[in-house]
Amino acid sequence: MAEDAHPTKVGSLIDKVWYLPNLRHAWTLVKVNHGTWGVDRQSLEAFEAHLDDELLRLQAALKADAYVPLPGRRVYIPKPDGRRRGLAVPAVRDRVVQTALRLRLEGHFEARFAETSYGFRPGRSAHQAIGDVMASLHQGGEWIVEVDIEHFFDTASHERLLAAVAEVVADGRILRLVQAFLQAGVMEEGRKRTLVAGTPQGSALSPLLSNAFLNTFDHQMLAHGHRAVRYCDDRAARTPSEPRALRGGAAQEMGVGPPEPLCRERFQTTASCAG
Repeated sequence: MAEDAHPTKVGSLIDKVWYLPNLRHAWTLVKVNHGTWGVDRQSLEAFEAHLDDELLRLQAALKADAYVPLPGRRVYIPKPDGRRRGLAVPAVRDRVVQTALRLRLEGHFEARFAETSYGFRPGRSAHQAIGDVMASLHQGGEWIVEVDIEHFFDTASHERLLAAVAEVVADGRILRLVQAFLQAGVMEEGRKRTLVAGTPQGSALSPLLSNAFLNTFDHQMLAHGHRAVRYCDDRAARTPSEPRALRGGAAQEMGVGPPEPLCRERFQTTASCAG
């Protein structure tokens, strides 16, 4: 589907976010997903004990355009290469609002996303992405280039993230809410750290915002005749020859890539698939 096939922006949307059944649905999803407490130390059980009051407070703040997210609680998890991945654990109430926002935004973005994007999308999976890559091998590609956008979740421009949302949504209250979540920062060792870039991993909004940010690249690749299958910040593109693969493939030759500022790319694996 062409990127400009749905040029009309979505108008008023915030009322659908704070609609009480939507907040209640969001809470159900947050509860099913389990998770731990944020900087306010409120557990899922404590939130549920006063569920109606909590949801009404969220609704009132969103209606008044006065919702202020808390910073995420910084935690680290080990990565296979020995390094650590930083997560920002949102407060329960922030996870509910993020999820309520995602529920109302997702459908409008899905209509615009490229068919080669598979990460954290409804009805799509990593297995389908692999199947797409394998199917490409029957269309003349002998080399597969696997690319990782290094530190994407830490370095993606807030300006570009908001611009990606603004391309789809005209409601200024939605844009302010997304901006508030991006700028909420993290709490680490008792100190709040403001984030000037990135979309923290751990946020219910991060996958949607990341896909929106990289959607232009996905469509650029398709427009140039290159099927670059992407799962979050990882992608694989087929190319017909070893020299092109070793030079970084089609994206490097054409000068296309993620929106500025350019995220560094690391070409992790180049493998021949020829029999």
